[in-house]
Amino acid sequence: MVHAFSRPRPAPGPQVVAPDADRARPRRPAGGQDTRTRTALVTGASSGIGAAVARRLGGEDGWRLVLTGRDPVRLRRVADDTSATAFAADLTLPGADRQLADFALATAGPVDLLVAGAGVGWAGEFLDMPPHTIDEVLDVNVLATLRLVRLVLPGMVAAGSGRVVLIGSLAGSVAVRDEAVYSAAKAAIGAFADSLRYELRGTGVGVTHVVPGVVDTPFFERRGTPYRRSRPRPVPPERVADAVHGAVVRGRDEVYVPSWLRLPCRVRGTAPGLYRRLAARFG
Repeated sequence: MVHAFSRPRPAPGPQVVAPDADRARPRRPAGGQDTRTRTALVTGASSGIGAAVARRLGGEDGWRLVLTGRDPVRLRRVADDTSATAFAADLTLPGADRQLADFALATAGPVDLLVAGAGVGWAGEFLDMPPHTIDEVLDVNVLATLRLVRLVLPGMVAAGSGRVVLIGSLAGSVAVRDEAVYSAAKAAIGAFADSLRYELRGTGVGVTHVVPGVVDTPFFERRGTPYRRSRPRPVPPERVADAVHGAVVRGRDEVYVPSWLRLPCRVRGTAPGLYRRLAARFG
C-alpha cells in the first residue's frame, strides 16, 4: 500500500493503492511456528540508508514493514521489493507525524522497531546558507525525528520491549568544515540518543545510535555539492543496513560504520586541541 500525505489542496484527496493480499499478510517463519510478527517503521525509506535498511529487514521472516519517505515513486519501488506497506509523507509538515503513527498502528500494529533514517544536508559556508535551508536541515534531521519518537515510544514502553535506531553521522561526532548546521543537527541526535537511553533504562526499550561516515547515496547530489575527498572512501548503504540489523539483533547502543571511525572520535575526546589542529590542516 502506498498512501500519501501532503499539504491540503483543492484537488481530490491522496491516492491510496491497495496492496496485494498476500503481500500485506504478516509472514511466519518456515515450519509453521507461531512467532509474533514484529512491526518495523523505517523513515527515509525511499532511497539511501533507509531503503537499504528496509531491504535488509524485508529479507527476513518475522518483520512487518511500514515505510515512509518524501518521494512516492521511489518509495513504491522499495515497498514492492520488501513486501512492505508505505506512507509517502513529508514529516516536517504539521500533523504528518501523527498521521504516520496512526497509519502504522492501524495497518501493522504497535511499532516494535523505529529506524529513523530520514535526513538532508547542505554544504557550504554558514554565512552563505539560506535561512530557509537552516530550518529544513533542523526540521528533517532533528525535529521530525524527535516528534515521531515521542509518538511511538509510549507503545514500546507499555509493551516492555522495542528499539529506537537513530541514524547519526560522523559529522555530528567530530564536526565537519562547511557543514555547520548539518553537524549541529547530527550532534543533537547523538545527544538525544544518550539522554533517552538513560531515561529508558529498565523499561525493556533500547536506543541505538548508528554513526556512519561517508555513504554512497543520493545525499550528496541533493545537498548540492558532490563528495570530492579521497578519504574516507564512501561505503555502500547496504553496509550501514547490515550494521543496523546487527545492532538490533545484539542490542547494541552505538555502532560506527566503518568501525575505525571510533578512532577520530576518541582523539577528539581525549586530545581536542590536537584534533582541532589536525582538522584545520587536513580537514
